[in-house]
Amino acid sequence: MVADAEAGPVRAPLSRDRVLRAAVRMADDAGLGALTMRRLAEVLGAEAMSLYYHVANKDEVLDGIADVVAREINEAVDALELRSDGARWKDAVRCRILTARQVLLRHPWAPSVLETRAAMSPEILRYHDRLLGLMRDGGFSYDLGHHALHALGSRALGFSQELFDPGDGAAAPEELAGLAEQLPHLAGMLAEVAHDDPGSTLGWCDDQAEFEFGLDLVLDGLDRLRDR
Repeated sequence: MVADAEAGPVRAPLSRDRVLRAAVRMADDAGLGALTMRRLAEVLGAEAMSLYYHVANKDEVLDGIADVVAREINEAVDALELRSDGARWKDAVRCRILTARQVLLRHPWAPSVLETRAAMSPEILRYHDRLLGLMRDGGFSYDLGHHALHALGSRALGFSQELFDPGDGAAAPEELAGLAEQLPHLAGMLAEVAHDDPGSTLGWCDDQAEFEFGLDLVLDGLDRLRDR
């Protein structure tokens, strides 16, 4: 906001970038469900109709904020100084993916938006192009690189769909005991790995550790194929 000596404070004019960055802040602060065109206009101190000069509808807002987050990812990973020649490709790819994950952890709503966008963001395409470039530096053929991107899936961007999502947390011990007769193997597994981690997705798993475990399995397998 700028000051005018006679008219008082003057709000900065609307632009597509300003609208989208406000939408990202709203989603960060209150969740994606809070993001509506009306509320977005209120945050910007504008009439709802004036937003339509910059974004046609909420779908275009979602496309736009996906691109904003993807640009933030690219800025973060492009700042890395990574050697990717030969066997170094794996560490370079791993570091790049885990850096992308750190960005997404700042925007926990972003994976659901990235998964549902019909149009591929130019920034997402640039991210995958650079990721494939690291693999090529390591000796991957384009065919193996193609398989690698499919194998990584959303994990390439730093997130993956969880197998279970019980909502508010892990099952209580008595609930696990009740499952033992019907689901003995799952109940046994949950009883063994259960721990107190309120920040995790499942309540009994360390999200970061599980993400890195899966990522390393894929990268190790790709490295063996590269060696062939």
